[in-house]
Amino acid sequence: MTMAGLDQLAGIHFLHPSIGFLALALVMAFLSNERYMTWRWLLLAPPVLAIFSVMALTFGGDGARELATLHYLGQTLSLGRVDTLALVFANVFAIQSLIGFIYALHVADRGQHMAACLYIAGGFGCVFAGDYITLFIFWEVMSIGSVFLIWLRGTQAATAAGFRYFLFHIFGGLFLLAGLLLRYSELGTFAFTAVAPEAARYYDYIILIGFLVNAACVPLHAWLPDAYPEATVTGAVFMSAFTTKTAVYVLARAYAGFDILAVAGVVMCLYGVFYATIENNARRILSYHIVSQVGYMVCGIGIGTAMTIDGACAHAYAHILYKGLLFMGAGCLLYSAGTAKLTELGGLASRLPLVMICYMVGAVSISGMPLFNGFVSKTMTITGAAEAHRTWLALGMELAAVGTFLSVGIKLPYFAFWAKPKSTVELKPIPWNMYLGMAVSSLLCLGTGLFPDLLYGILPYPTDYQPYTAWHVLQACLILGFTGLGFYLMRAIIPPHASRNLDFDILYRLIGRWFVKLVSVPAAAIDNIWTDVYEKIGLKALIEAGFLTSVFDVKVIDGVLDGSAKGVREVGGATVARSQTGRLQDYLAAAVAIGLVVFVVVWLR
Repeated sequence: MTMAGLDQLAGIHFLHPSIGFLALALVMAFLSNERYMTWRWLLLAPPVLAIFSVMALTFGGDGARELATLHYLGQTLSLGRVDTLALVFANVFAIQSLIGFIYALHVADRGQHMAACLYIAGGFGCVFAGDYITLFIFWEVMSIGSVFLIWLRGTQAATAAGFRYFLFHIFGGLFLLAGLLLRYSELGTFAFTAVAPEAARYYDYIILIGFLVNAACVPLHAWLPDAYPEATVTGAVFMSAFTTKTAVYVLARAYAGFDILAVAGVVMCLYGVFYATIENNARRILSYHIVSQVGYMVCGIGIGTAMTIDGACAHAYAHILYKGLLFMGAGCLLYSAGTAKLTELGGLASRLPLVMICYMVGAVSISGMPLFNGFVSKTMTITGAAEAHRTWLALGMELAAVGTFLSVGIKLPYFAFWAKPKSTVELKPIPWNMYLGMAVSSLLCLGTGLFPDLLYGILPYPTDYQPYTAWHVLQACLILGFTGLGFYLMRAIIPPHASRNLDFDILYRLIGRWFVKLVSVPAAAIDNIWTDVYEKIGLKALIEAGFLTSVFDVKVIDGVLDGSAKGVREVGGATVARSQTGRLQDYLAAAVAIGLVVFVVVWLR
């Protein structure tokens, strides 16, 4: 697919998916919220164009190719590196962007849509970036767009969470920028290429830290469960899809086979499900499960075999679909009931049956139930770990699967939809488009689970993995069955609690307090010294200066003025009075005459 004209200007030979979103953001800057019923259908145009563009790239050629370059300031920016790894993520990004905008059609606030457009454009830009400069630019565009999806909720908590979120991503972006500049000074290139684990240098690890911030790797993860629950209802749906999965993509691109990632991934799996199990806010539970599920992907990338990388990509694809669906379900609860806290919900199954059904599709998908997409992706990663003789890693991921079903598949829906016999919460009607977005996502979760070859066929490496073996199905059913039985037996003693659980937030807050003390204590000491100096020296000097100025005013200024007034009165009062005509031209003429006299005197000298 060719963009007419741009191929001669900048070497762009395809319709970059980011272009439509950036153009829409620009157009919406000149629209008004009052006319959103007219312009809201424009929201669907960029996602549809993105889907066609990505499909054309997927089936339009074989092998890696460079389709868009831009020469700027002596550098060649690669905007269109296309290969199988990029297309997996671009494919699901395009689909999820359409689902997200369908879900957001009822929102009249164009600011939210502009932020979402910038955010999605940044995600696509990162996926197709072939150099670190392009990657960094779009990386920061994502940060700007996403922080506004938090701030535009308009609450005090959202404002504070947005600032913390932005600070974290500035931190990660600075590591990325420092690493790529140091890398350039050593290698003389900004090319975004794979790093061999045995050849990694210090600047590669600096870049890796920047990537791990966006991947929400423990202990750099606390921004995610802090910020996502405070985002707008529709903003959280977009954010669940792009930030961490873009990080997964760049890790798969550059850091496959780094053993530290394999261990870190399992830590993320277990840490995320632990905190999700004890949380009360539905969107905070789902946020912790992003940490956990991304852990599967990071672990697969760290192991670095063809199957585990395929598993990481497949799980990223499935995760975007079912996690978006889960956030849409939780968003419906927040939109309709006004809260996402489990302690304030319950008994809603009969009042919101479609929300409950769609949510449960996402819940069983993330839990790895056969027939749904989480089963065909998660088992690939775990099997790949076992075949690579990383038994402990495989067991850790299996254990995390238990916690996933316990918290997202059972606890959350039980206390949101069934715990109380009857709900008395006043419900706000849910717009039709929110139901449509959930329905589309539900069908995709089921479709890719029933027909896994549709997903496997676009993975980076050819695979003959078969998820529907007797052992895989039996294993999944046993895990889910015993987890469900355990919850049933303990349901009376594990109700959610209204308090909020802090994890590494405690460390961040302590660091913040220490930093404030570090700055404020020396500043206070300097201020005290200055106050003493001012009181003993400065104030006395100021009083004496005031006395001298008063003497000068009385003796000099008043004397001159009083003497002039007396002279005018006694000598030339009548003449002076006659000279005060009040006409501007007379004064100007006099000034010119005086000036000429002064000029002649100076000239004759």
